[in-house]
Amino acid sequence: MLVKQAANVLELLEYFAREQKTASLAELCAHFGWPRSSTFNLIQTLVERGFLYEPKARGGFYPTGRWLALAQEVASAEPLPKAALALLRDLAEATGETIWIAAQSGQHAVLLSVIQSAQAVRYTAEPGKRVPIHGTASGQAIMSQMSAAQTAAILRKAVFERFGPGTPMSVEQVEESIAESLRRGSFRSASAFSRDLGGISVPLVLGGRLFSVTVAGPLFRIESRMEDTAIEIHRAIARQLGDEYLRKNVPNLHRLLE
Repeated sequence: MLVKQAANVLELLEYFAREQKTASLAELCAHFGWPRSSTFNLIQTLVERGFLYEPKARGGFYPTGRWLALAQEVASAEPLPKAALALLRDLAEATGETIWIAAQSGQHAVLLSVIQSAQAVRYTAEPGKRVPIHGTASGQAIMSQMSAAQTAAILRKAVFERFGPGTPMSVEQVEESIAESLRRGSFRSASAFSRDLGGISVPLVLGGRLFSVTVAGPLFRIESRMEDTAIEIHRAIARQLGDEYLRKNVPNLHRLLE
């Protein structure tokens, strides 16, 4: 269920992040199609709470640094492990593709940290993006480290919607995909959630928390390199976390380094 008022605040913040300039009440009303009275009330509330201000009198509104301060406080309380961030940087340099770390959020995998590819044609992803946990390489890599009871609970609630030709459409297909991926040593998707996107994922267990690391890019560039990319991921894990990590946490995957 979408709460309209909360969604409006988030849309407003995304607007300023995208436009990076002040906006008047009239401009915001025109852009979003919101009634003037409710837009005025929203703006005034954010002004009074210190989240918006007018850099110049009648010159439009702009966010204050309070958003950043709060975000930094939240992040500092439960940051990603340093090893995970180092792994992202390592893989971005090694592959040249878009890289992310994901974790479970209910029936979804949520992208926690992303490094975008610098290539002109690339997959664009942002932190906070959610994808179906059962229908993506990132999500299945996370599920593979869960107990049978946890996995069964997710699959009981799964909604099987086709996003592309590679989308799994039944509990059996998801279970088969996870089993095959563990045998193979990596989780792969091709047009599973985003058409013409290819992704290669490996599970991560850090500090008792379950993650997955994914390398993703246009299918025309990724598809023929999936095996090599999987090997790059495992080598990066070995560099950043140590070879013993692979033996202890994901022994089925260690064979790719032999």
